[in-house]
Formats: sequence, structure tokens, C-alpha cells
Amino acid sequence: MEKKNQAAAEIRVGTCNWADHKAFYPEELEHGRRQRDKLSYYAAFFPVVEIDTTFYGIPTPRVVQGWVDRTPPGFLFDVKAFRSLTGHEREGGTPRPPTPEEERDFLSALAPLRDSGRLAAVCYQFPPWFTNRPDSRERLLEVRERHPDDIVAVEFRHRSWFDGDALPQTEELLRELDTVLVGVDAPQIGSGTAPPHMAITSPRLCIARFHGRNWRTWYKRVQTTAERFDFLYKPAQLQSWTAAIEAAADQGVPVHVLLNNNASNYAVVNAFDMAQLLGLSPRKPPRQVRETMRERDGRVPAWVESAPEPPLSSGEGEGGAQLSLTV
Repeated sequence: MEKKNQAAAEIRVGTCNWADHKAFYPEELEHGRRQRDKLSYYAAFFPVVEIDTTFYGIPTPRVVQGWVDRTPPGFLFDVKAFRSLTGHEREGGTPRPPTPEEERDFLSALAPLRDSGRLAAVCYQFPPWFTNRPDSRERLLEVRERHPDDIVAVEFRHRSWFDGDALPQTEELLRELDTVLVGVDAPQIGSGTAPPHMAITSPRLCIARFHGRNWRTWYKRVQTTAERFDFLYKPAQLQSWTAAIEAAADQGVPVHVLLNNNASNYAVVNAFDMAQLLGLSPRKPPRQVRETMRERDGRVPAWVESAPEPPLSSGEGEGGAQLSLTV
């Protein structure tokens, strides 16, 4: 699902991780060794994925090479930075800096993706306590220096980077660092959430991530991330982003649209929705996905009937004003 024409850069739509989606994969891929084939199945429908397991643990280069081997040429990976690199690891209430070993191992894990041309971006999702202060801005410089040749993207979870006069300064800093400001769709409550906003801060890439709008669980201590992001968008709610996404592509900047509402098969359903809204001619969704669409809308969308079949070897708030783009 990528948009290509002579006038615009490509738009790729996918999800944040591939393993956790329920009611998407064939039953035979849900057990035993066949679970490793989920990535190949996913890649028959989507051209990009965000790897979020790298936030929780650093894989070996051998594991990462396996991801490359199980996906077709041209398939891209965005990779979330390990949690100590983003300040999520705390000791005594204070963020713990990464150890030299953690930094070394994370950079080594990126090598197979980089060497194969499959590494799209390294994504630093900072915690709510990463506020707009001089030491935080210095951390952004350190991140840029850690990845001198990679595309780096940052997602802020505190409104101090956006409110008042801060937003133009934030954008200008990231432009100086050639770093992507991640656009975020999330519940708009409290200080620990970013407002919905897209901006071109690097000519190399734009990213929009969709966390759902479940305000009841946004700050709740939950057992799983699926509980926090338990929200199924309606197409009208996604529509408010399409103008800004298309505007970025029209400026010649590639865009990744990533659905992170990973409860049930919601992220997958909304990835198909978004691809259709953007005119990307998505593949025909699997039966379970079509059933979720039917339950949500009272019918299966008309476009599904004529959608092309995937190249598989086996098995199978309402909308409001459009977002604008800051260049």
C-alpha cells in the first residue's frame, strides 16, 4: 500500500508491530514455529512496519536478519529505540542513561536493516517526563550524533514542546538536526499527550502514528498495551489527517502512516481504511478484517469487492476539519 506517481513522494501505510494482531492471521500461523511466518503474511498486505519489540529488548543481528529474509525487496522497517535510550528506564525516579553495552548492541541490531537498505527510520518515543528543557534539547543533539547517517524520528509525549510559542522553536530545532517530528493522533487529555499536528522537519520523511482515542486508558496502569490502545477508528475520524499527509507527499517528502491501536485487529482494519482514503489501492482484506468492518459500519466497504488479492503463497470522535501541514 504505497502511493507513487511522478508528482508526489510515496505514502506507505502499515502498523506498529506485526505479531500481536488478533483476527488477522490464518489459524495455522497462531501456533508453534509457524508464528515466524506472520511477518511474511503481513508483508503481503503492507509495505512498512514499525518494530516495537526493540523498545523492550534488543534483538541480536541474527534475529533482525531473519526479518529481512522473510520480507520482499522494498519492504521497509521503522525501528523504535530501546527504552534506556529514550529515558524510560528509571532508577530512584530518575531516568537512567543507557549503558555503553546497550548503546552498542542497539546499533549492532540495526546493521542488517541498514546494510540491506530496509531501515527507514529510527524512532525515539520520549516519555511524558521528557519536557522542553535545555538538557532535553541537548539529548536530541546526542540522539542525532548517535545516528549520523540514519533517518531519526522523535515523538514527544509532553505538551511543553507544542504549547504557546514552543511549537515553532521545536520545529526549527528539529529542522536544524534534520530530524522527523512524528505527528500523533491520541486522546487529548492532560499534559502527557501531543496535539494532532504534522510538520515537515526533514525532507527525508514524515511519520504519522495513530494511538487511538481511548481517553479512559491513556493514563491508566494496564496489563497490556492492547488495553491502552483499545480503540477502533471510524473512517471519518481518519479522514481529518489525509490532507496533511497528501500535502507532505506533494512536497516530495515520503510519508509513513502507522496504526498503533493494537487491540484485536483494529490497527489492521484502520490501516486498510487509511490506505483506501489515501487512494493507495489496498489489497483485499482477510475475512476476519472484513467482518470487523461489517460490525463497525453495518456493511463491508464497497471498495473491498474489487480490491486485488494479496500475493500469498498459502492460506489467507467523528471526523472534523482537516489537519494542516507546516513546512
